[in-house]
Amino acid sequence: MSAAAEPGARARAVGIVLVSHSAEVARSVAELARGLAAGGAVAPVAPAGGGPDGGLGTNAEEILTAVAAVDRGAGVALLADLGSSVLTVKALLEDGDLPAGCRLVDAPFLEGAVAAMVAASAGADLEAVAAAAGEAYAYRKA
Repeated sequence: MSAAAEPGARARAVGIVLVSHSAEVARSVAELARGLAAGGAVAPVAPAGGGPDGGLGTNAEEILTAVAAVDRGAGVALLADLGSSVLTVKALLEDGDLPAGCRLVDAPFLEGAVAAMVAASAGADLEAVAAAAGEAYAYRKA
């Protein structure tokens, strides 16, 4: 389901874009985060994964399309998995290709995505969404 057509999506919620080297990973993490944040209105989330040829890699055009799909005017949090995904988002921000209110969030990809979705779905602003995602670094499993 596309982020633009999500039933119950908050009108002015912070949007979330998940940038991965793998289209399947980006879609799966978006699906998991959406499912774990469910229970009411869910913030818009879009995956942006894989290279232009459909293989592994990063695609700037897909990131721009994903941002446009989730931008509701409250800002967009971008979470990237590693390496060139991070560099591509940074380049888009530095070049002014992303709309105002877009922010690369320093957070673990999976746990950060879930925390960001929960916060955004609860109506948090971009700063609080970024903080919630970043706090996922402190999650301990043992």
